Amino acid sequence: MTKKSLLSILLFLFTCSAVWAQQVTISGNIKDDTGKPIPFASILIRNTTRGTSANSEGQYSLKLAPGKYELIYKAIGFQQQDRELDLQQNLTVNVELNTAAYQLKDVIIRPGGEDPAYAIIRKAIRKRKTYLSEVNAYTTDVYLKGLQKLLGAPKKFLGRDINQIGREIGLDSNRRGIVYLSESQSKLSFQKPDQVHEEMISSKVSGSNRAFSFNRASDVKVNLYENFQYWDQLSNRPLISPIADNALNFYNYKWLGTIEENGETINKIQLIPKHSFEPVFSGLIYIIEDSWRIHSFDMEITKSANLNIVDTLKVKEQYMPVGKKAWMPASVKFEFTGGLFGFRFGGYFIAVYSNYDLDPKFNNKEFAEVLRVPQGVNKKDSLYWQQQRPVPLTNEETVDYQKKAVLAAKRESKPYLDSLDRVYNKVTPGKLLFTGINHRNRFDKEYLYLNPILPSLLYNTVEGVAINYGASFVKQIDSVNNKYLRLGANARYGFSDKIFSLNGYGTIPVNSFTLGFSGGTGIYDLNNTEPISAFHNTYNTLLRRRNLQKLYEKQFGEVSLSRRIVGGWKASVSTEYANRKWLPNSSDFSFFYKDKAFTSNNPLTPDVDQPLFPENQSLTVNISTSYDFSNKYVTYPTGRYYLPSKYPKLEVNYTKGIKNVFGSDVDYDLLSVNLSKEDLNMGKFGKSAFYVGAGKFLNANKLYYPDYAQFYGNDGFAYRIAPNRFLLLNMYNYSTSDEYLEAHYEHNFSGYILNNIPLIRKLKLQEIVNLNYLTTPVIKNYYEAAFGVQYLNFRLMYAMSFKDERRLNSGLRLGIILPQRPGVR
Repeated sequence: MTKKSLLSILLFLFTCSAVWAQQVTISGNIKDDTGKPIPFASILIRNTTRGTSANSEGQYSLKLAPGKYELIYKAIGFQQQDRELDLQQNLTVNVELNTAAYQLKDVIIRPGGEDPAYAIIRKAIRKRKTYLSEVNAYTTDVYLKGLQKLLGAPKKFLGRDINQIGREIGLDSNRRGIVYLSESQSKLSFQKPDQVHEEMISSKVSGSNRAFSFNRASDVKVNLYENFQYWDQLSNRPLISPIADNALNFYNYKWLGTIEENGETINKIQLIPKHSFEPVFSGLIYIIEDSWRIHSFDMEITKSANLNIVDTLKVKEQYMPVGKKAWMPASVKFEFTGGLFGFRFGGYFIAVYSNYDLDPKFNNKEFAEVLRVPQGVNKKDSLYWQQQRPVPLTNEETVDYQKKAVLAAKRESKPYLDSLDRVYNKVTPGKLLFTGINHRNRFDKEYLYLNPILPSLLYNTVEGVAINYGASFVKQIDSVNNKYLRLGANARYGFSDKIFSLNGYGTIPVNSFTLGFSGGTGIYDLNNTEPISAFHNTYNTLLRRRNLQKLYEKQFGEVSLSRRIVGGWKASVSTEYANRKWLPNSSDFSFFYKDKAFTSNNPLTPDVDQPLFPENQSLTVNISTSYDFSNKYVTYPTGRYYLPSKYPKLEVNYTKGIKNVFGSDVDYDLLSVNLSKEDLNMGKFGKSAFYVGAGKFLNANKLYYPDYAQFYGNDGFAYRIAPNRFLLLNMYNYSTSDEYLEAHYEHNFSGYILNNIPLIRKLKLQEIVNLNYLTTPVIKNYYEAAFGVQYLNFRLMYAMSFKDERRLNSGLRLGIILPQRPGVR
């Protein structure tokens, strides 16, 4: 270390010591006039945007430079109290806030007359857009704290010992206690209309020295000047603001009086839902006279409005004046309770805002990064948090940090991780047969997975009884950039056709590229979208004597290279050489309907098992690119992660079949384009999604059925939900070697209709409408119309299909939402 660097460090330490020495602390308790603590009361410094909040026990602490201050102590529903203080040393100031006395003078409400609250609310609604857009840009410091507690739990759940798990995460003997406690400090930047950048300055998570806080300022945003609050995880429907343009259709209002505060007249208004099942709030909102802006609110919404998971959600927010005319949030608090499967939980999230700047200078490029979590943000020591934490910890929170710090050190050690892995890696009959065997080495970040045996068994008329068994291996090779080596292998054997196949695959990160490879032999669906699962086909074949899936054998080798070009623009190139062979049926067993004949494995000649195509060789090159018209991303110490776009995604694919190279027989060019978008918000009417795809063979000199453009059809009762899915279209007959256009539209009303029906609303069903269209030179104009309901990840639909205005088919279909699989277009 040089003398210069040593001098710099000493100077830095001296400066920090001097700064800390110049600060004094004012602290105390805030209680009501009965002596009960007032949780999360606000403490503000007059004429500034600096301040803090009390904790859940009414304790507060504020560090300031020596000097004279006027402090404002306030809480929703209480009379504000001001204190002029000359701070020269640490000072304890306990404050008692009286319940606010709202005056009802000078107002006469005649029988049958309208409550004065309605006139106030109408004026607030007229000013809504003004206040929504009055601030063009700002920066602010945000402190966030989140706490979640388990209030009760069963002793066992799905065969797992909850007592044992509770001991590992620090719960008491009754399986109660804090399961998540975290604090963070961030710098939040905003620019109209919706540009946000947040940089996390510090983060602390109880029980982990490596984790980062889940707390994000954008996640605790509440803006009642917007018509709707979109809290998708909590409610299927958007929540309607009490000053939304159409709020009077959903709320009743009652004026409870006025109070004077800082020269302003504040109206207290009670919010009363017209219907308890609507996605609206109850509680109180405070409106400033003359300006008709929101002063604060204290609202809640309950499970009667069909919330997900939580039973009750309470939201409190206080505003403070910033500059000459703008008012900005001073603090916001979410408090919740709920339960699921015998578990009861509760907790809160609180955000405290300070140091607003309403005239910042931005570089617009910085808003591409929505969130930044730098290296070392979770490494701040206890001394740092003692100096910087604006909201004091409660005794319970202090004990939780201390207790779980010991557990964290133990959990992150190699002996402890190895001991857990030994228990976790133990092979049991249940794992072997039903769930698969996970063998993990968390210290070295290696994971091996062996598929379960029973789900690997299948039956089809080509192979008879077959086993399709696989294994995969994952190893993290770059913890800084979160890069992984992935390898896998799959072995398959049909006991009727006696065909054994073996193939492998893998991906390797190479700088900014991902290198993929696969090869071997395998049995594959003739429709490359894989419209039916092996399990569904097994069920139909054995129990209904319907062999829906059509298969062929492929020996192949494939190499691909992919990367993100920039932002939402991604591209890949791949090449495959394959030998392809059609397979005949070799088994006709089923449990029932044995007098009914199976169809052949040739979908175009169902009554004759003749080859669909001759054995052939294929060399193809595919170039694919997609762009979602967005460059938004978040940055963590493990790398950059791009966010879903609010715009549609455009995809372009070009496939070239190359003849006379390595004996390849194919010669064609296929160009396809599709545009798609999910989760299009339609306000209180729910969400829509669409998919439009078109393609054309620019050259079709020589190709075989597996090279055709395929469609995601469905011939069975159950199906996997996807944006480009047809509900009744035959899976094979309409594949084309010419041109096509397909379009899909779906709308989810999110309970808008059924929530108006007593009893049915308790089921939390979502209404679905689905429309599909396809045209090719063969099928001309094919339409589908369907409607039904969805619950969680399942939906039941009634569908009808038409061709050139003639009805073809109809029936019920059971849809299941599963993760996206490779190969689905």
